[in-house]
Amino acid sequence: MKASAAGLLERIPGPASERWPHGERFARAFAHGTMSAELYAPVGEDPQTPHEQDELYIVHSGHGELVIAGERFACKAGDAFFVPARVPHRFENFSAGFATWAIFWGPAGGER
Repeated sequence: MKASAAGLLERIPGPASERWPHGERFARAFAHGTMSAELYAPVGEDPQTPHEQDELYIVHSGHGELVIAGERFACKAGDAFFVPARVPHRFENFSAGFATWAIFWGPAGGER
């Protein structure tokens, strides 16, 4: 399987919903078993809440800050971050054109 960031960005924004009134800011690249990979491109603010699975972010473009459980990390294209399941996190102060790969895997609650 192959996915390209450019192709996924063409699918963002996705459908509008109550949580995403201007359209979803992510596009799924693929999924297999418990793993799924998507490109996430927030605009303005990052409304995400903790996820049930462990998550890996690999910043594709732009820069900003990732706050994980209250700890703030500068982030830029090429940086990678691990966020355990159920841990509060969000991107802040991100640049226009910010996008990150988000890879989820494992059981609800994360791996032990």
